[in-house]
Amino acid sequence: MGKAMLNTRSKIYVAGHLGLVGSAIVRKLMADGYGESNIVTCTHSELDLTNQQEVKDFFQSTRIDFVILAAAKVGGINANNTYPAEFIYQNLMIQSNVIHEAYLAQVEKLLFLGSSCIYPRMVNQPMSESAMLTGVLEPTNEPYALAKIAGIKLCESYNRQYGTDYRSVMPTNLYGLNDNFDLENSHVIPALMRKVHEAKLQGSSNVEVWGTGKVMREFLYVDDMAEASLYVLGLDKQIFAAHTEPMLSHINVGSGVDVTIRELAETIVEVVGFEGELKFDISKPDGAPRKLLNIDRLKKLGWQARHSLKEGLTETYGWYLKNIMDVRS
Repeated sequence: MGKAMLNTRSKIYVAGHLGLVGSAIVRKLMADGYGESNIVTCTHSELDLTNQQEVKDFFQSTRIDFVILAAAKVGGINANNTYPAEFIYQNLMIQSNVIHEAYLAQVEKLLFLGSSCIYPRMVNQPMSESAMLTGVLEPTNEPYALAKIAGIKLCESYNRQYGTDYRSVMPTNLYGLNDNFDLENSHVIPALMRKVHEAKLQGSSNVEVWGTGKVMREFLYVDDMAEASLYVLGLDKQIFAAHTEPMLSHINVGSGVDVTIRELAETIVEVVGFEGELKFDISKPDGAPRKLLNIDRLKKLGWQARHSLKEGLTETYGWYLKNIMDVRS
């Protein structure tokens, strides 16, 4: 295999292009000058990534230079607890099929998107890449986390045996355009943003927030994640190898800053323009006291996030008003 270079003539397959991260990566590619003919996408009805034969046929019939594997079955605590078999099976199948068939089709470069839940439940903060496989995982999303760990190890194993250049990035909590604002199964930022927005419309005096508000979380605007993903994918192979290890090659992607849930809620209140108060329901669970990624490896490679939390939330709220509220009105 020759040295693959990322450029606007490359054919890039973005698996999971309708999701939060995948759609941001497509936006970034288009902003960087990639035409629609260079960005290969397929909906689930066009290509079932859990079906090995379909994936094989796709890679054999379509010229692909690079793969960005952002497709995954994802969900919150309730979904992970209710459907653990689906979460481990579907993610293992998606990863195995795409990575193996990419290799057979001689795709030299691939980027796999993981999750910060790969790290043990009780781990030193901030969480460094070397913490993976050093302790027990969080039970509520263990099947999903195990699948993501397997994805990292698949990439590393193909690199070691076949000389491919398959890389993995581990994002922190992401939010932004195309997020899921369903109150039943959305993550903290879209759920809070919608609750605060609806309280503002209804003239409510307060908004309820789960927990004490004291736990700390790190958030990254999804457009920054897309930028980081393409940056890591585009790095020279020797530079990438110099900052990683063959069996510890994944790279954390985060903002490097965490905030309390109270601070997050207060910033959302400010962005939305809500005049009422926040009420913290301390009978509801807080979760882990802190979750912050160590991003030293990524910084040494020359990248860091550009959007502050307030800037990212402002962009997200603008998109919510235009795309979610316009649909309802």
